[in-house]
Amino acid sequence: MTQSALQSHNHAHGHGHGHAHSHGPAAPHPAQAAPWSILRMPVTTRLGAALVASAVLWLIIWLAMR
Repeated sequence: MTQSALQSHNHAHGHGHGHAHSHGPAAPHPAQAAPWSILRMPVTTRLGAALVASAVLWLIIWLAMR
């Protein structure tokens, strides 16, 4: 597109600026409800998940060193 074509661009159509925000441009986005939260898990479930994640990471390290 040439410079003259860009300058004569008709702005009668939208560019996706029609979304509604309920906060100002300088304010952060409001908190949204998470589908799940690790903080809502019971302690035993959190510890189990941490142990599984740790075991998987150690397995990756062990396999990489072989």
